[in-house]
Amino acid sequence: MAERRGERADALRNRGAVLRAAEQLLAEGGGEHVSLDRVAAMAGVGKGTVYRRFGSRAGLLQALLEERSQELRDAIVQGPPPLGPGAPAHERLLAFLDRLGAIAEGNAVLFSAHEQACADDKYNDPSYQSWHRHLSALFAETDAALDADFTAHALLAVFDGDLVRHMTPPDDPRRFTRSVQRMAMALLGRDDLQDGRPTRAAEGTQGG
Repeated sequence: MAERRGERADALRNRGAVLRAAEQLLAEGGGEHVSLDRVAAMAGVGKGTVYRRFGSRAGLLQALLEERSQELRDAIVQGPPPLGPGAPAHERLLAFLDRLGAIAEGNAVLFSAHEQACADDKYNDPSYQSWHRHLSALFAETDAALDADFTAHALLAVFDGDLVRHMTPPDDPRRFTRSVQRMAMALLGRDDLQDGRPTRAAEGTQGG
């Protein structure tokens, strides 16, 4: 049993080292700079270890994106409102887009690399599926007339790494997120954002 625990600990350390190496290579040279050979060498593990754990470059980038969004997934299920359960659907939608936008703004290079590597299997990506399920549920709850499945896909389509970088100028680092929130509210026929903040009407609905 102790040996198995040691093996699991080694596996976790190796996984962390591989993900940190992939992150560093992304920062240094973008998605094209990330290869399993380079990642393995930087992480100090064998190339076979990386292949067995992640399967491919796409699998590695998927795992890195999942790690970046794990806290968001946990907060959706069991965190406090408005991100977690208990708030009106449109408030949860704004809170979710705020957090997802922050992830995109802070990881635009990863989003670009992930999109390129996973383009052939985008809709089966674990992170994408999680985000889509949550958005679909919120849209369905907020406006029964919308095609919630399609609307969720359409909204996630704007989370393009190149667009995120283009719409995140140094003097307005939350412009992308604010614009996505406005678009979502427009789709719902609401005006709950004003200069990036909830309007008085929206503030009056908080908590119930």
